[in-house]
Amino acid sequence: MVRPDTTVSPLPHARWWRAGVVQAVSPPGVIDLGPGYLEPGLLPVDEVLPLYAEALTEFGPAALGYGANAGADPLRALLAARHGCAAEEIMVTAGTSQALTLLCTVLGRPGRSVVVERTCYDLGRSIMTDHGLRLREVDADGEGVRPRSLDRALSLGDDVAFVYLTPTFHNPTGTVAGEQRRRELLAVAARHGVPIVEDDAYGELNLDRPAPPPSLAALAGRRGVIRLGSFAKTLGPGLRLGWLEAEPGVVGTLTGRGQLVSGGSLNHLTSLAVAMLMGDGRYDLRLSWLRDQLRLRRDTLVAALRAGLGDSVTVDRPAGGYFVWLAFDPRRSEASLLDAAGRAGVAVAPGSRFGSAAGTHLRLAYSLNSPDRLADAAVRLATAWRNEETLR
Repeated sequence: MVRPDTTVSPLPHARWWRAGVVQAVSPPGVIDLGPGYLEPGLLPVDEVLPLYAEALTEFGPAALGYGANAGADPLRALLAARHGCAAEEIMVTAGTSQALTLLCTVLGRPGRSVVVERTCYDLGRSIMTDHGLRLREVDADGEGVRPRSLDRALSLGDDVAFVYLTPTFHNPTGTVAGEQRRRELLAVAARHGVPIVEDDAYGELNLDRPAPPPSLAALAGRRGVIRLGSFAKTLGPGLRLGWLEAEPGVVGTLTGRGQLVSGGSLNHLTSLAVAMLMGDGRYDLRLSWLRDQLRLRRDTLVAALRAGLGDSVTVDRPAGGYFVWLAFDPRRSEASLLDAAGRAGVAVAPGSRFGSAAGTHLRLAYSLNSPDRLADAAVRLATAWRNEETLR
């Protein structure tokens, strides 16, 4: 088995990395620190290319048939062994967004509420509100939702469909809840009889030691917790592949929906291809390499921002995931900071996009650009924001 090369080769198909083929492309000359994407050169084209041939050779016509509703047994067994649960507690999904959409239809109905942090994944919020669910925001600190705040929110009425949490490498803040905090949140939700949906899209992208605590699902034995996982952040979003962990009864309910009864497993051939990658250790080699690449990018961006901005801005150094969260003096205007960054040729994500937390914040992704471009972006931002502050 050959370990992946630790260098990033030039993109061989750059002509196709354009709008109309991929979801979003930044304008020429702009360093885009906004979206949670992997840099094209970090996407494993060479590793994925042979997997479909391997899957078709191994499974033959079964790879092109309707897959089992809950997903193909080979991938479910590998995921169950990896996450310490039974295969019956695994359902293959088309990624976190599809899984969350399914849960909104099964657990929720228009007018019901979902308890969320004041600042959380913006597109997850959109999925929930698209289904007519109301967001009930609760306060958080450096470990995520405060248990007392969750308890108060769940005491307001019995119309809560579920609690939506990201305890590991939170998007956008990068925070990690400790094990004690996780157990306290589980106890509060269980006391109120409300399920938790744990978004763990970045859970395997730990960049420092020690590793994060066990997932909420693992701590609860999947009772009352539905954990969402994804290969979008570790392999590539174009695979449209993920999974969820839940009690067998919940998996049975979800896989009994008409979409799956009609069409079978979501993304069947791709799930078999990824099973080939996971089955012989190549996936873990890929993860190790990717963590090294992301660690270099995170450290480059954080160091350059801190050197350029000094104590005027709080630059959090996340232990994993894709994002750096910046906290500014609340007297500074988010709009002015965004304008200054734009004039400097750098795109960043406004903190207000993620909810209603107090203060002035911006989110910067380090996953989409090379270390050199990240260092350049940090210099541009520091200069632009110092000048903007001087002109206030």
